[in-house]
Amino acid sequence: MRQTIAPRVRMIVLLFLAVTGALLAGAGPAAAHAALTGSDPAQGVVVDKAPTQVTLTFSETVSLNDDSLRVLDPKGARVDEGKPSHTGGTSYAVQLHSGLPDGTYTVTYQVVSADSHPVAGAYTFSIGSPSKTSVSVSDQTAGGGVVGRLYGFGRYLSYAGFIVMVGGAAFVLACWQRGSGVRALQRLVVSGWLTMTAATLFLLLLRGSYTSSGKVGAIFDLELLGQVLQTKTGAALVSRLLLLAAAALFIAVLFGAYDKREEEEKRDLTFGLAVGGTVVAAGLAASWAMAEHASTGLQPGIAMPVDILHLLAVASWLGGLAALLVALYRAPADRPVEAAAVHRFSQVAFGSVIALVATGVYQSWRQLGSWSAFTETGYGRLLLVKICLVAVLVGIAWISRRWTARLGDAAGVAGKAGAGEEAGAATEAGGAEDVGEEQAGKEHVTAPAGAGESKSAEGSKGAEGSKGAEGSKGAGGAQGAGGAQGAGDGGDARRAVQLARQRAAVDTAREKRLRDGDPHRLGLRRSVLAEAGVAVVLLAVTTALTSTEPGRTELEAAKAGSSSASSSSSDASDSTSGALTLDMAFDAGGADGKGVVSVDIDPARTGANEMHVYVTRPNGRGFDVPEVKVAFTLEAKNIGPLSVVPDHITTGHWAANGVQIPVAGEWKIAVTVRTSDIDQVTVFKNAQIG
Repeated sequence: MRQTIAPRVRMIVLLFLAVTGALLAGAGPAAAHAALTGSDPAQGVVVDKAPTQVTLTFSETVSLNDDSLRVLDPKGARVDEGKPSHTGGTSYAVQLHSGLPDGTYTVTYQVVSADSHPVAGAYTFSIGSPSKTSVSVSDQTAGGGVVGRLYGFGRYLSYAGFIVMVGGAAFVLACWQRGSGVRALQRLVVSGWLTMTAATLFLLLLRGSYTSSGKVGAIFDLELLGQVLQTKTGAALVSRLLLLAAAALFIAVLFGAYDKREEEEKRDLTFGLAVGGTVVAAGLAASWAMAEHASTGLQPGIAMPVDILHLLAVASWLGGLAALLVALYRAPADRPVEAAAVHRFSQVAFGSVIALVATGVYQSWRQLGSWSAFTETGYGRLLLVKICLVAVLVGIAWISRRWTARLGDAAGVAGKAGAGEEAGAATEAGGAEDVGEEQAGKEHVTAPAGAGESKSAEGSKGAEGSKGAEGSKGAGGAQGAGGAQGAGDGGDARRAVQLARQRAAVDTAREKRLRDGDPHRLGLRRSVLAEAGVAVVLLAVTTALTSTEPGRTELEAAKAGSSSASSSSSDASDSTSGALTLDMAFDAGGADGKGVVSVDIDPARTGANEMHVYVTRPNGRGFDVPEVKVAFTLEAKNIGPLSVVPDHITTGHWAANGVQIPVAGEWKIAVTVRTSDIDQVTVFKNAQIG
């Protein structure tokens, strides 16, 4: 039996290792889920006057430490001072030394996005005129290198352990309660728990290095570990460990006290285990939902419950599939998985697929936002691969459902065949027992005969010899008889053991023939094995998706980069054209609270100016908001704020004529965008006017 199973098990293990190896070999730095959408000074710009601070704007809120934002002079020395600060919305700034000389300066940043992924990058700007710089920014690899690959592998193991543990336990409770006593299923669920626990501890150790230096030596840095425990991701990992302790108690009851109960006593315990297990499983799923994609961006209040439901549906389907595969291949011959249990799992899997499709459609819309993102972004292309794999998996599942239906139809025939085989085997075993008893009887007769002959011989010799000698010989004859009798008893015991082994072999062979002889069960085993193989690849792609920048963010970052380049070009040509364009990302929260506001000022000189304001969504489409206001402040001369309320022209477009700029200088241009009755944000940039 093990010789039949081993090649299939090896195939699944090799597939798992191949997919994991491909992921690790092709893994680069983890794609950031927060993107730099704006900066002041902008990338590549040449400014006449040294700025007092550097401001960076991201697509979502980020976490900072003392060294998150750094500004380096041409020689590589730091020219920033103080800690980075949050200036409002998704903008962050660091102050600079006063009186900076001309040259090219490098801005580096390394932060953690709201969905727990590290973000790193760098750009340059110049004061006066560009110069050579000795600063190298090629080491900005947050989330990459060996630590990044190890972290990705740990994430894969944690997902796999969760799916196997939750899905296997659900299969036992909902589909095959007799399976609680099957050793193979017990080992499967326990191995899932051990894998998830070990992976969670592994991720907790790696987290500090993963989000900072990326060095292997920093993995066991206790100071970094303390910082991790104070973050949202660290709290989620610790919560996961506490919930795994509760899961261990659940597993102990499921495979301990529950298995020993009678069928009637199991009913109440089944309900209690189902409720408790669902709560623990939902809590474990929430440890991902509250710290990753679903916790930030659009509609987090809806996205997090949807993400929890999605994870539970995945575990019920794929984890139950793994349990069914083990039951079909490794269940004892005297306790095979029944057709009714397979039917129940088929219904559970169908419901899980419906939940997966519904939640997956919502998640795809939320992370992509447009049809073009399917082909224009890495996230979209990976999502297409996942959709194709799910389609293949559903197709194989449909074949499995057909085998399941046939398995039900053939149950009666299989039962009759089993009864016939059992009767034949019993007759065969009975015949073997009679033969064994006959041989044993012969041995009992032989042993006393030998003893009699010995006694006769000794008696004859005793008659010829002295009386003492006769007594001695008589004693020797008695001893010989006892030895022969003992030898006969030892032979009986050995033959009884051999007979028991023969009976066990006959029973095992008979039960294996009954189980493997059913072509419908054999077809089901093969189709479930194929499903499990596709599921391994699907889980790998899903893990890669969680580490890939969502399509919405990628498109928004590309648009912001294009706008920034356009703004830099406009700033560089101010001396000739006089026009000024400023682009500022904003996030007021709530529905439709995120976008980009652009301010055009022409000719950007003292006196009257024409101003146009454009409000666009992250995908570049214009949209209306209840209110837009602009204020001009010249802090160097304590002038302002000079408020301007532009008139609404068309969708996403406001304008004002005769905007007066009294004196030349570096003006702070602040734009207030109100997206609802309660949601409002103010963003600003500094620009030279006049």
